[in-house]
Amino acid sequence: MRIVTHVAARTLPILKLCWGVKMQSIGEQTAEPRKTGSDSEIINPIDVAIQPLLDLGQTTKIPANRPIFHRGDLCESYFLVISGSVKVMLIAASGREIVLYHVGAGESCALTTSCLMAGDHYPAEGITETAVTALVFDKATFHRSLHESEAFRKLVFADLGKRFSGVISRIEQVSFSGVDARLAEALLCQPQFPQVFATHQMLATDIGSAREVVSRQLKLFETKGWVKLGRGHINVLQPEALRQVLNNRS
Repeated sequence: MRIVTHVAARTLPILKLCWGVKMQSIGEQTAEPRKTGSDSEIINPIDVAIQPLLDLGQTTKIPANRPIFHRGDLCESYFLVISGSVKVMLIAASGREIVLYHVGAGESCALTTSCLMAGDHYPAEGITETAVTALVFDKATFHRSLHESEAFRKLVFADLGKRFSGVISRIEQVSFSGVDARLAEALLCQPQFPQVFATHQMLATDIGSAREVVSRQLKLFETKGWVKLGRGHINVLQPEALRQVLNNRS
């Protein structure tokens, strides 16, 4: 299925409803009409069976590192990510953070779906990790499409089920795996492996730990010759040693 992401745009007001909440601090987003047959089209992984429904949404762009919803916000619209990535995370009163899951191209946010269906408020935070382009539907369109379109229902519930399974796995990792195993897994899963371009705080947030704990564990890995620490990046020298840590996880 093809989605246009670069066409003539009109500017939305700052308080435009976007991704389910009123955005107070994002600034300007753009809402773009969809059309086909253009060189500006991109292939999108969203199921082609819901193609007719896509004309009911509007394409919205949000810069990287911007909050898109906060804990306690009322959800007022549904979105499908066309490109980019969003992280959904919990932030404790102490400032500790943990990433619950990431929303990538062709995916929707499970919390947005559940909050829309229950008429509830967001229990977590959503932040763009990269520049994001998303297709946004208002609440009425979401509920009508869910009722009328079998293809849309399958897409929504399949994504919801997959996401909740992932969150359960996440809880299992944090509850029953040691910091060494979780950190080893995070290092091995980096997109530019064996180079890791992440701060100690970013890794701590990703594995549900404290920065100080991650720093100590990384230093231990370095002492063993498994990694080389640098400013803002880490070089994995012995990936097999990290995989062995995973194999030995409790």
